[in-house]
Amino acid sequence: MPRLSVWCIRVALLYLGIGFTVGAVMLAVPGLHVSPVTPRLRPLHVELLLVGWMVQLAFGVAYWILPRQRGAGRGNERLAWAALLLLNIGVLTVGLGTAAGLPAPVITAGRAAELLGALAFAGHAWPRARLYTPVRSPSSGNA
Repeated sequence: MPRLSVWCIRVALLYLGIGFTVGAVMLAVPGLHVSPVTPRLRPLHVELLLVGWMVQLAFGVAYWILPRQRGAGRGNERLAWAALLLLNIGVLTVGLGTAAGLPAPVITAGRAAELLGALAFAGHAWPRARLYTPVRSPSSGNA
């Protein structure tokens, strides 16, 4: 498995574990009768699981499984590493920024980093994603 895929999947699993832990804390808060932190943790929980885990896992698997180009291997690897970096900067900025109550421009910058990460990965993967055209046998035509 390529190194980039390994890193994407490892970090995705880390986000999964942290996201589940945040979710468990949110579920335990009412029973523990402590200060209600659930409204501040919900955006962090959603960001970690939806973007941090699911999107990053998809990036890692897509990088590994998309067909290689002839002569170019897996394509522009720098774009894929940039996608990994930008996505993680965005997840951490948005998730922790909303939990800490940071101003809207910080959250917007995090979303922009996520978008740039997605565009970088799309730029990397686009040449590798070929349309599947089935080969028709001569006997399958209408006679």
